[in-house]
Amino acid sequence: MTELNQPQQSSNAQTHSRRGRGAAHRRRSAGELVRHLGRWALGAALLGAGTGHLTTMRQEFQAQVPTWVPLDPDFVVVASGVVELGLGAALILAPARFRPAVGGVTAAFFIAVFPGNISQYVTGTAAFGLDTDRDRLVRLFFQPVLVAWALWSTGAWRAWLAGRNRTSR
Repeated sequence: MTELNQPQQSSNAQTHSRRGRGAAHRRRSAGELVRHLGRWALGAALLGAGTGHLTTMRQEFQAQVPTWVPLDPDFVVVASGVVELGLGAALILAPARFRPAVGGVTAAFFIAVFPGNISQYVTGTAAFGLDTDRDRLVRLFFQPVLVAWALWSTGAWRAWLAGRNRTSR
């Protein structure tokens, strides 16, 4: 009888162990789901913005191009719209192994267009419903949120930290 009970106890221990891992896995899965939803939402937002650059909001985006940029404002708007469409699609469709790179490029893009937001604030240019200095100033603080969102939702920040930890050992 003792021999029969022993496998039973072992089986119970395995079941209990699986339950413990299951809760951690569910928490991790819930976190991953939130990250994926964040990535998809950012991708959809970029697809919408890119479409706006090429269509109905083209004039408003031109008003945001700083005067010191040595390119035609319409070219800048169209080019950035095409980039936004590409990044939006990549955020949604890229295989997992490419997502950190896509996140890094997306974050770099948000940094690259930040001077346009600063210019809009400094020159007092009204566009996108931002018709007060206060509104334009608040908009400036949203740009770092976009950078962080791109890095977090794609795992780019986590991948960078993991690589940094490997090289510091």
